[in-house]
Amino acid sequence: MPHATPDADRRRFLQTSVATAAALGTTGAALAATGGPSEIVEWSAIELSNAIGSKKVSCKEVMQAYLAQIGRLNPKVNAIVSLQDAEGLLKQATERDAQLAAGQRMGWMHGFPQAPKDLANTVGITTTQGSPILKNYVPKTDAIIVERVRKAGAILIGKTNTPEFGLGSHTYNNVFGTTLNAFDQTRSAGGSSGGAAVSLALRMLPVADGSDMMGSLRNPGAWNNVFGFRPSFGRVPYGPTGEVFFQQLGYEGAMGRSVQDLAMLLSTQAGFDRRVPLSIAQDPAMFAQPLKRDFKGARIAWLGDFNGYLPTEPGVLALCQKALKNFETLGCTVDAVQPEYSPAKLWQTWLTLRGFLIAGIAGGLYADPKLRAQMKPEAVWEIENGLKLTAAEVYRASADRSAWYQALDALFRKYDFVVLPSAQVFPFDAQLPWPKEVGGKAMDTYHRWMEVVVPATLAGVPTLNVPAGFSEGGLPMGLQILGPAQADLAVLQMGHAYEQVCGYTQRRSALLG
Repeated sequence: MPHATPDADRRRFLQTSVATAAALGTTGAALAATGGPSEIVEWSAIELSNAIGSKKVSCKEVMQAYLAQIGRLNPKVNAIVSLQDAEGLLKQATERDAQLAAGQRMGWMHGFPQAPKDLANTVGITTTQGSPILKNYVPKTDAIIVERVRKAGAILIGKTNTPEFGLGSHTYNNVFGTTLNAFDQTRSAGGSSGGAAVSLALRMLPVADGSDMMGSLRNPGAWNNVFGFRPSFGRVPYGPTGEVFFQQLGYEGAMGRSVQDLAMLLSTQAGFDRRVPLSIAQDPAMFAQPLKRDFKGARIAWLGDFNGYLPTEPGVLALCQKALKNFETLGCTVDAVQPEYSPAKLWQTWLTLRGFLIAGIAGGLYADPKLRAQMKPEAVWEIENGLKLTAAEVYRASADRSAWYQALDALFRKYDFVVLPSAQVFPFDAQLPWPKEVGGKAMDTYHRWMEVVVPATLAGVPTLNVPAGFSEGGLPMGLQILGPAQADLAVLQMGHAYEQVCGYTQRRSALLG
């Protein structure tokens, strides 16, 4: 069951805050002591990059500001875990400054504090995947996305929290505890990139990576009022991994407080890697260009709740439908339509393929009774479902997935974009493991309440969460914008245009003051 940060962890965070303040020097210590916001952490990622590159601010000052912000706010939300020693981080920042002084800039992220999601392997930093089984595991190789941000000049300060093995859209585990929502610390942050989304919303990171199998970049983005992008399959190479052909449902992407910041991170993450033969070879530099584009006359297909098939919490659909007016402001037309495919069949396809993959990935741990005993029940359930499958059932599910892609592609021949809610419920009580009922309908699995994200995942198409406003109780919600296969740039351009007119990102967490 989810729980607040354990007492030992909370003490550790507080002790780290004090140690951080002592290591920061006069300016940083004053920030940590007063709790006052720093101008540096308020800059966009692009503004921060320009300020470092022009030497308006030093990499050490940037690190001081972000460590102070983490020291002030992280104990309240538990988003960043495995935080590294402040003295060592400041030393790395000083080395980045020396490089700049010598005319050597590594890339646009030179001197950026970064904390990869705790599912991504990081050399020298524990990668637990939220599991007690891996609580002491320190990888010997980086994930590809980690390699790339390091090469671009980022300094790894720790990791962002995730649910165990990334399963479930609620970020809690028995290693680090629960990550709390940036806007209401009694509520879930979403998941599995919950730590990343909260870190962004509270200005503890300038940009953040995440991964998404079942809405894990979209749901936490929606629930923390930031942007999360699940790219086309193959856009961001996933690995290195021992299996490179079947793992097509879960992979990595970018998050940001603006679409332009997110796109800049994607320009670093994306691009072909020969270790991942199905990765896309298009030049990722396209995402570093300005995203401004005229969308007058663009056609939007609104799928809503699939004609009542998906249960939703009262207020979710009304809020999302109100947010659709932002597309009309841009000159788009919005039509309520339905694809020619059974959503119930889509769900069964999902259960089969997800179980198949999770059993393949984690079945070795399950086979050891001592390790199995340390796994959460939902993980055991997924693996056991996968182990029961026949080859014929997996093939049939793959064929059904293909039919769904074709049905969605038929919609894209008539419409430029497809839009859905990013979640079926508002952020729920953080003490609950998952919602057992939505809109009066009982949920028969631990993830049924997030069924709305499955269509985009199974189609493998680029999908961007954009903020959709707030409930009467002040809880955030989002919309998914889906584009045709490999139309990632078009989706980001639409998201950027939407961002300019919606105004939702101006609302800040009360924790920021």
